[in-house]
Amino acid sequence: MVYIDIQHREVTLKLVYYGPALSGKTTNLQQLHACMLGHTGGELVTLDTRDDRTLFFDLLPLEFETRGGFKIRLKLFTVPGQVIHNATRKIVLQGADGVAFIADSRVAQTRGNNESFANLKQNLRDNGLDFDDIALVIQFNKRDLPGIRSDAEVKRIATKGKEPVFTAVATEGRGVPETFKGLAALSWKKLDAKFNFADRFGVTHDDFMERIDELFAPVGSGDGGSGS
Repeated sequence: MVYIDIQHREVTLKLVYYGPALSGKTTNLQQLHACMLGHTGGELVTLDTRDDRTLFFDLLPLEFETRGGFKIRLKLFTVPGQVIHNATRKIVLQGADGVAFIADSRVAQTRGNNESFANLKQNLRDNGLDFDDIALVIQFNKRDLPGIRSDAEVKRIATKGKEPVFTAVATEGRGVPETFKGLAALSWKKLDAKFNFADRFGVTHDDFMERIDELFAPVGSGDGGSGS
């Protein structure tokens, strides 16, 4: 779970993008990296193979500092979607504070989505993580393709669960920032309830989200606070 370094006033959160093969996990991180240009703490690492776009994981390290001088690091990962890489998925999921489940909106991909979601629950259990303790948001991606679930169907699915649901066309960047912000907000809310960051470290939810918003601002347009 979250790594807290009191001496150096640092908190590290791990956020994982999960979902079936080719649902758009890698594209989400690529789009985030592009629109946060100048705010990221490093390069986006991508490992491609013939049978899946991501063999191991993508790492998008972000770093910024709150007004109270507290440094917050965000580490974003994706997992490989193919079943044969389940051991890798389980490893990447270790210590996750939040998960964005990227589903394929096409009706034909329903089974793949369901199997991947069940696999997420199982791998969390295998890692000793409580599904209810993890911040989880769901993104229905590929809204530009034919044969997708209607907006009404997506809304109906959203009402059945407690997880925030977003829609996206990740290849165009639509819905990508919203999904990330939703995941970041929910992750911080759950961690704050557990560790009382506001009182212990002087970092409120509003402080945190203000810095998240600044990650999407052009470099030099504000006071920033991000590392490079």
